[in-house]
Amino acid sequence: MSLDKSRELYNKARTLLPGGVSSPVRAIKPYPFYTESACGSKITDIDGNEYIDYCLAYGPKILGHAHPQIKQAIISQLDKGWLYGTPTELEVNLAERIAGLYPSIDMLRFVSTGTEATMSALRAARGFTGKNKFIKIEGGFHGAHDSVLVKAGSGATTLGKPDSLGIPEDFTKHTLQIPFNDIEALTAVIEKSKDDVAALIIEPVLGNIGPVLPESDYLMDVRKVTEENNVVLIFDEVITGFRLAMGGAQEYFGVTPDMTTLGKIIGGGLPIGVFGGKKDIIEMIAPSGSVYQAGTFSGSPASVAAGLTVLDILEKEEVHKNLNATGDMLRSRLSEIVTDMRLDYNVVGIASMFKIFFGEKPLNYQEVLKCDKEGYLKFFFKMLESGVFLPPSQFETNFISTAHTEDDIEKTLLAYEANLK
Repeated sequence: MSLDKSRELYNKARTLLPGGVSSPVRAIKPYPFYTESACGSKITDIDGNEYIDYCLAYGPKILGHAHPQIKQAIISQLDKGWLYGTPTELEVNLAERIAGLYPSIDMLRFVSTGTEATMSALRAARGFTGKNKFIKIEGGFHGAHDSVLVKAGSGATTLGKPDSLGIPEDFTKHTLQIPFNDIEALTAVIEKSKDDVAALIIEPVLGNIGPVLPESDYLMDVRKVTEENNVVLIFDEVITGFRLAMGGAQEYFGVTPDMTTLGKIIGGGLPIGVFGGKKDIIEMIAPSGSVYQAGTFSGSPASVAAGLTVLDILEKEEVHKNLNATGDMLRSRLSEIVTDMRLDYNVVGIASMFKIFFGEKPLNYQEVLKCDKEGYLKFFFKMLESGVFLPPSQFETNFISTAHTEDDIEKTLLAYEANLK
């Protein structure tokens, strides 16, 4: 497999972009491949190599690349203009559709990214409660804004420390961390700071380190504890929203939070974010309230048009049923391969998300860290040479789309079997 053009372009990119990329996760060492095009389940690089894609832009492409209906929706909107700086009927229609699918959302605000969505949701929760602190889960990722970029700790209730240069410690001193799947830790940290805890923000399935799944009744217990202590429960469903089910993880697990953040899938491949929740919380947002939030590109007509089309397609009865069945089958077959080879690895996933952990099945971030990161990276390159593109980290989730065919899955399983040897 030749990557000469990608290598040459990377050498140029390093002189213009930090690390040669526009986002750290794309910095595959010694150099990434550069994409020329993508269609359906396949992605093609500038050297002409084609890969079956299970990265899917880190989650948004649940319908595969260049879906013709989404493409047409975008083209139709472009003919009318793609940015106005005024309200549109499109955003009202999409807001109504989303609110109808998520019982936790009475009202919502469109933004441009998942990072904006979580940042604004936390601001709204603090404004609503008049409290300063919030709790996040170790290993949970909520974007790249200052208060959520905190180092993972080893204790049960860890005070936040900045995970990046350029963030004063004062920005994270109100960020408390607890392990996933540990209801005792949540109870303890709320009890300790009860008078000043505004919210808990949590990925119901930890998507950026795995996935790592909630244990039975964990999310229900989280809902009970936060409700009893007047702590706003925010489900960050930027990854799980519309992927596990139309109503996201909250529909899948039967747990209703106070607020929800969405992104990725709902944009159909264009930038979008959503934060929403109970009416009395969201009405705190300007101009109806005193919690300020604004954005030039919020509710971008092209993104919203794409989102409406995504919902039209996903709402067809068999889509999630078939997609999740493919996920079940793929995980089952991978588990057979791992067992037959007597490897101490574990296949984990849910719905159309999956991963092989090179180690024990983890229940939290500290257990994920024990997996063989270097071994996984070697495996990643072998899979790439076999024409299968997985996320280049043990700490990222693999995704399946409706565009993946039976032939794609069979070729992928053969590649796993060959390369795990």
